[in-house]
Amino acid sequence: MRNMTPEDIDEVHGIELSVQAYPWTRGNFIDALKYGYVCCVDEDNGALRGYAIMMPVVDEAELLNISVAAAHQRKGLGKMIIKEMLQKALAMNLKRVYLEVRPSNVAAIALYRRSGFELIGVRRDYYQNANGSEDALVMSCDLSGEANGQA
Repeated sequence: MRNMTPEDIDEVHGIELSVQAYPWTRGNFIDALKYGYVCCVDEDNGALRGYAIMMPVVDEAELLNISVAAAHQRKGLGKMIIKEMLQKALAMNLKRVYLEVRPSNVAAIALYRRSGFELIGVRRDYYQNANGSEDALVMSCDLSGEANGQA
């Protein structure tokens, strides 16, 4: 994992377009870099395999976006990226990381649970989908002490 640079935006956005039904815009990634979010990419032999964007706020953070290129999914890379982002949050002395996930994204929910996240709430009609909207499950990972097994 390394810090994302402006030169990575086109490749990151290409991954986003290929794996997300409702992708971020190129401008969303540019803004994330501009506003100083924690933006990281996983690179292997010059090609990006995945990325994550985390927004720290005071002593917490929100994991805004994490994606793995289709050719590299189901190989443990997503778990490794999440672990790296949690380590970065710990290094920043953050106490908790939040994320939202679609209830229909069963694979992601399982990955987040294995990574130490717990369900804490629901945001009604949060995501756009083909039927209009879909709720978001709100998950949280406690970074204080050994509570999540990641510290």
